[in-house]
Amino acid sequence: MTQTAIPCTLMRGGTSKGPFFLASDLPSDPAVRDRVLLAAMGSPDAREIDGIGGADTLTSKVAVVSPSTRPDADVDYLFLQVVPDEPRVDASQNCGNMLAGIGPFAIERGLVRAADGVTKVRIHMVNTASIAVAAVQTPGGRVRYDGDARIDGVPGTAAPIAIDFLDIAGSSAGGALLPTGNARDVVAGIEVTLIDNGMPVVVMRASDFGKTGHESPGDLEADAQLKARVEQIRLAAGTLMNLGDVTNKTVPKMCLVAAPEHGGAISTRTFIPKKVHKAIGVFGAVSVATACAYPGTIAAEVAGGGTQLGARSLDIEHPTGFFTVEMMLVDDGGKPRVERSALLRTARALMTGAVLVPAAVWDRTLQGTYA
Repeated sequence: MTQTAIPCTLMRGGTSKGPFFLASDLPSDPAVRDRVLLAAMGSPDAREIDGIGGADTLTSKVAVVSPSTRPDADVDYLFLQVVPDEPRVDASQNCGNMLAGIGPFAIERGLVRAADGVTKVRIHMVNTASIAVAAVQTPGGRVRYDGDARIDGVPGTAAPIAIDFLDIAGSSAGGALLPTGNARDVVAGIEVTLIDNGMPVVVMRASDFGKTGHESPGDLEADAQLKARVEQIRLAAGTLMNLGDVTNKTVPKMCLVAAPEHGGAISTRTFIPKKVHKAIGVFGAVSVATACAYPGTIAAEVAGGGTQLGARSLDIEHPTGFFTVEMMLVDDGGKPRVERSALLRTARALMTGAVLVPAAVWDRTLQGTYA
């Protein structure tokens, strides 16, 4: 039986990794596309042994890129989470780590013309209908990957990619930074903050679960009672956050917070949602940082910094280091409003070629076949 070859580039984006595709190289029917991606990644299988998936939610991710349908963007970016051990592809959230690779990929695939020095790529994040601007190093009109920027969770250094987010508040949860309108709510008996500044997040005190908030991801994952309690709250919070039934979704993320250990603003342990992140997601960090700066939230209480208008830099601690979020808060009728969120990531193209899927899944001879 022949196989269908689909062009793609395997890239690391931030602390995540996965194949980047041009939308034109994939089936236009979402249902067929998802079957193709499941086959390409080797899912469902916990090891993803029969595909190129990395057997972890952080390395079982897909980016689909195309010329933008919007006049205010250069490219469209659709993020798809391929669940390793389930036959499911989730499009309900963004991924800010994979986002870091979109600019370099778009330039190298000819979707964006490179400038000499730095090329700014305006990216329409299809999952949340919002815009990010990535500044990619392009000396001599070519993407540069080597550099001195370091991010926790990735060994070595690489060229910096600065990313600015525009108008992402409430992008997943119905348009509101605080979906319920409250800085605090009580869900299933636990006081929480429900917030969405690019990623729907439920912020909770670790101490309310009998935890320090400094445990390892493995220790938290081994606590079946804790996981069941967190999932109970997640399911209830999904409805309150205008996300509907989240049983089979990867949002909202569930974040236990505690006082910082290493001089940061706050310490985090994030369920994503069934496993505990070994770091913290980009948009998750932005939402937690926003909660730290917003009056009355659980995070603001734990961080103890109080509301400060103007430019702020917050170091969000996670199990493997820090995630720094730059923010600009302005007064909006007596309430703070996030005018700008920005951060620094790195990315690297790892391999380019074609991924093979059985022709029985998708037979498109235009892409070429291998016997």
